[in-house]
Amino acid sequence: MAFATVLLVDDDLAARASARQVLSGAGYAVEEALNGQRALQRILANPPDILITEILMPDGDGIELISAVTRARPEVRIIAVAAHRFFGGLDLIELASKLGAHATLDKPLKAEGLLATVARLISAEARSG
Repeated sequence: MAFATVLLVDDDLAARASARQVLSGAGYAVEEALNGQRALQRILANPPDILITEILMPDGDGIELISAVTRARPEVRIIAVAAHRFFGGLDLIELASKLGAHATLDKPLKAEGLLATVARLISAEARSG
């Protein structure tokens, strides 16, 4: 039985498939979105417990998504993921944290780190809720 819902947002199919396999293997219900625009529609209609989003994506990037979700659905715990921390002089990880990401991870994701971060955020949500 799934004990929490996780929405994976990444334009990289292989990265999504890998994360989905790790998370579903640990018992999480996993949903996916190709970009931030599709993810936001899904979150507004039916918010997941955890949002894991790539920061840099073509159609609707993760920074915009993090900002929108933080305003519209503050109960959703957000993990920002980045293959490259810096872009055009911006520290994307720092920016994601300032905009409301509860945790950040580097790509490629490592199974142990991903599962530990998701578990920590779900535990924090249970304590605060």
